[in-house]
Amino acid sequence: MEYLSTDFLSVLFSIIIIDLVLAGDNAIVIGLAAKNLPQNKQKQVILWGTIGALIMRMICTFAVVWLLKIPGLLLTGGLILVWIACKLLFDENEPDHVKADDNAWTAIRTIVIADTVMGLDNVLAIAGAAHGHYLLVVMGLLISVPIIIWGSTLFLKLMERFPWIIYMGSGVLAWTAAKMIVDDHLVKSFFIENVWLKYAVIIGIISFVLLVGRLLKERKMNSD
Repeated sequence: MEYLSTDFLSVLFSIIIIDLVLAGDNAIVIGLAAKNLPQNKQKQVILWGTIGALIMRMICTFAVVWLLKIPGLLLTGGLILVWIACKLLFDENEPDHVKADDNAWTAIRTIVIADTVMGLDNVLAIAGAAHGHYLLVVMGLLISVPIIIWGSTLFLKLMERFPWIIYMGSGVLAWTAAKMIVDDHLVKSFFIENVWLKYAVIIGIISFVLLVGRLLKERKMNSD
């Protein structure tokens, strides 16, 4: 994949969209962790928390990118990502409660830990979308994580106002999951020989995610 080629830029765009759509809860938790601090300390805490979160996210993502080269793991990761994509459309639970702290270093630690634990779905999705290209992982995270932390409130409001953003994000996740499944070493040669079936599987997975996600969301709304 050549740098700044259409393929490179499209994958980078996918990584940014995935991270933005999946990270709403992370941003809320980060805000809660710093809210009791004096205003002059909040920016410092968010800055250092962002740096720590970026480092941890990169370490985790690099590890997963390497692991996904093992036959069968890309397929497994893709199936997990299908569920995450469906869940994105119907799961509107509030994020877990995080205690706000008036100690700067404790708040920074909370931000780093919360982002690492809650960002596991992001890590899997980004690792799958990157197709082994570490530069794409770094660029995607460098662009999206600061946006998540400093522009999270605006982005959450946009998702509430324009629901199609969530559907677009879920579709990107489904496409990433489908690519992971058909590109796994265990089945890749089969799909190379049956290209039409490869595209049928990709289209089928995307359609399945959007349809099932919508049906589950409607069922949940009717039961509430």
